[in-house]
Amino acid sequence: MRVLSVRGVLPEHRYTQAEITESFATTMIRGALDRRVVDRFHRNACVETRHTALPLERYGALKDFGESNDAFIEAGVALGARAVVDALKAVDLAPSDVDLIISATVTGLAVPSLEARVAALIGMRPDVKRVPLVGLGCVAGAAGIARLHDYLVGHPDQIAVLMSVELCSLTLQRDDVSVANLVASGLFGDGAAAVVAAGADRARELVGGHGVQPEVLDSRSRLYPDSERTMGWDVGAGGLKIVLDSSVPDVVRHYLGDDVDRFLADHGLTRADIGFYVAHPGGPKVLEAMAETLGVGREALQVTWDSLAAIGNLSSASVLHVFADTLRDHPPEPGSYGLLLAMGPGFCSELVLLRA
Repeated sequence: MRVLSVRGVLPEHRYTQAEITESFATTMIRGALDRRVVDRFHRNACVETRHTALPLERYGALKDFGESNDAFIEAGVALGARAVVDALKAVDLAPSDVDLIISATVTGLAVPSLEARVAALIGMRPDVKRVPLVGLGCVAGAAGIARLHDYLVGHPDQIAVLMSVELCSLTLQRDDVSVANLVASGLFGDGAAAVVAAGADRARELVGGHGVQPEVLDSRSRLYPDSERTMGWDVGAGGLKIVLDSSVPDVVRHYLGDDVDRFLADHGLTRADIGFYVAHPGGPKVLEAMAETLGVGREALQVTWDSLAAIGNLSSASVLHVFADTLRDHPPEPGSYGLLLAMGPGFCSELVLLRA
């Protein structure tokens, strides 16, 4: 399969980290908390600005999970539609050209799922195939590309789209003063992204004139033992309550390097053959652990660090924003190998081998 285009979109409401910290501590959270602790967690996130689905003053007025979820569907459909249409237009395709759409989200619930609503809104064919990915969290951007590849290997004449929509701000738990919630409130942002891909036969008709359009050569999924409570949600009366263990960087250090080595070895490659990385911005400590276990300097993940500072962690959409930034601003050398990678609830990882 070949990736034809990647586009990321963001909500219109943009705030500095200081503005979000002030709003979170003074109007969003109802429980008692130590403001100095909030300030420290938000400062240590290395995030400078974030986008939110709603104006900051709206969050304190959300009554319950139902109201938050209604806002998720309304904003999520609009953002997802924008991302898909932008990605298709970038390569002169229309929604009616799409044979399969995969949607990824973990920050709200929608039945019919988001991609069904978007398909109706933008004019996809009535026979478009749909695959909603729910529950994969931060790993779903990478896993979604991998699943596009799985499908297009068997359907080489078709076009497939991945749509990621994550509105992390709407999962706010106003009565949760746990460390996990305080950390998450300083790290996660809102956004969407889309990837347009073509099977090998169709790609030959479409490639050219639209910048770097890398091939996806293979992917590898990895589920780690005894790690179910490392990351995820607890679902309660108030909605989605964050589960985020401090051991995530240790899991990265323990497993990721060996996983990458084995994956590359199956293709006769080593880390020395990788010319560019597209990594999910899990947070500063996770990125430091990733660089350490991969044996690379900060510069190898600089696009990811820049994305973290500019928009925060967008869950599944983040690695796709990093992918779009890489292809647009730091186009890899033709023929060079790249590795796209993310980790998420499970606890798990997904590796995608690319060739520019």
